[in-house]
Amino acid sequence: MKINHYINYLALSLFLSTFLPTYLFAQTYGQNGMVVSDHYLASEVGVEILKKGGNAIDATVATAFALAVTHPEAGNIGGGGFIVYMKSDGDVTTFDFREKAPLAASPTMFLGEDGKIKDNSNHRGLLSVGVPGTVAGLYQAHQKYGKLPWKDLVEPAIQLAKKGFPMSWGLYKAALRMSEGDESWDIMKDYFRNADGEVVSPGEIWKQAALAKTLEEIKKHGRDGFYKGKVAAEIEAYMKANGGIITQEDLAKYEAVERKPVTTKFKEFEIFSMPPPSSGGVALIEMMNLLEAADISSVEFNSTAYVHLVAEAMRRAFADRAEFLGDPDFNPEMPVDKLISKDFAKARFENLDLKHASKSDSSKYGQLYGGDHTTHFSVVDKDGNAISMTYTLENSYGVKMGSSKLGFIFNNEMGDFNPIPGVTTSTGLIGSDPNLVAPEKRMLSSMTPTIVSKDGKPYLVIGSPGGRTIINTVFQTVLNVLVYDMRIDRAIEAMKIHHQWLPDQILYERNLLSPDTRKALEEMGHTLRPTTNIGVLMGITYDPNLKVYMGAADSSSEDGAARGY
Repeated sequence: MKINHYINYLALSLFLSTFLPTYLFAQTYGQNGMVVSDHYLASEVGVEILKKGGNAIDATVATAFALAVTHPEAGNIGGGGFIVYMKSDGDVTTFDFREKAPLAASPTMFLGEDGKIKDNSNHRGLLSVGVPGTVAGLYQAHQKYGKLPWKDLVEPAIQLAKKGFPMSWGLYKAALRMSEGDESWDIMKDYFRNADGEVVSPGEIWKQAALAKTLEEIKKHGRDGFYKGKVAAEIEAYMKANGGIITQEDLAKYEAVERKPVTTKFKEFEIFSMPPPSSGGVALIEMMNLLEAADISSVEFNSTAYVHLVAEAMRRAFADRAEFLGDPDFNPEMPVDKLISKDFAKARFENLDLKHASKSDSSKYGQLYGGDHTTHFSVVDKDGNAISMTYTLENSYGVKMGSSKLGFIFNNEMGDFNPIPGVTTSTGLIGSDPNLVAPEKRMLSSMTPTIVSKDGKPYLVIGSPGGRTIINTVFQTVLNVLVYDMRIDRAIEAMKIHHQWLPDQILYERNLLSPDTRKALEEMGHTLRPTTNIGVLMGITYDPNLKVYMGAADSSSEDGAARGY
């Protein structure tokens, strides 16, 4: 399908999604492949690559670059993330392209003379930018496992940026907010404006000429088109001019890393997820093992006992996360095997009171800061290769800064490091050693791209954005499918909670938890706080009887869609 057909397709999709009932779009079927992402054009780009004979890796590269154009709040070439890849033979590997601290970084780089964080500098301004990893990760995965030429996978994104696509209402709302933001948000002032200086209106074509030129460099030169040459030189010049510390040396030295997944058995399923520097896989497996020890299958979904057990599992996993996990290249003694073992989960379950809430000790461990704007997509191809990929800029639109000559936004991932050595508080500030800042170190992440297999084949491909809530959102969705036998769209939409050890509270989705259950939990000693929505899941399941993939995009994603063929 050519790019002009994409635009016509988008216009039709906007019409249908406005005037037809939403349930008609809940679950999509595909016999030969599926892509589920935060933007329908990106999903369509990925499916077109599959139709041309590309495999799941090829579709992933094309989808990721397309999202960098169509979903700029989190789709990116200025951030980083993770891939979990299950091959058709059942073998599983992962790619770590998490951002790194620059060479000039230090453990106290964000602190003023009083020892406190200065001007929120670990989240605002260019000191908060980690060395981006997305281009390196996609290129490494493609070089090892891709089929189609690299240039063919970047080209659809170039065309979307150059020729443009219609502004959606969801993107328009963000455009208004970003265009009138803080004065320091340099690139955002004109990012969404047309030639007349007005914010592009819904239905109007939005073009990104500078980003198209940057993508051209990546198309021509692969990873070197970003980490060397014109783009790298402009990144360094922009950093020097605006208070950043990333240099061409930082960029040239950056490498993605292929790592073994963390894994566990649950019933007849095998779960594969991302190892450190993601904490998501370890925490997910620890919680699944704990609930297996608690015989969660005998507990009614959404009952008081269910919410209590799930919250207590979360509490323990997040405490262990903060105490032990960080970049494995800087923490070789991390007890990962212990944390994901069945015996450890059984020991953890033994101190869980089924009648009363535990208490989180603020003098010990808790959760890191985490932005809530990441994006996830899931891919399967006709041969049964599957990809779960999550990547991010950290906050929505990252640090909201970038060179207008390059057209992309930088991350603010340095905020995921522990900012004050040795200081842990009841509000969730963590100071444990494994995740302190160090040059070339990768910050700990909550991203949890996950693949569940049955009989050696992909059964569930799932992931979500949500910063600190990602781990628990994915965890509950996996439970919904494996324990409560929910179809993928219902598993995604079902009520979610979140507990992160510190602060000591259960976050729950307003209007989805019954008042009676809430009251019963409070009587058990839990503190509860409502929120509008937790997670934006993109998932695929496989029906072995029908031999068909079923995909669903979270309804909270205004532009998200599953596309199969």
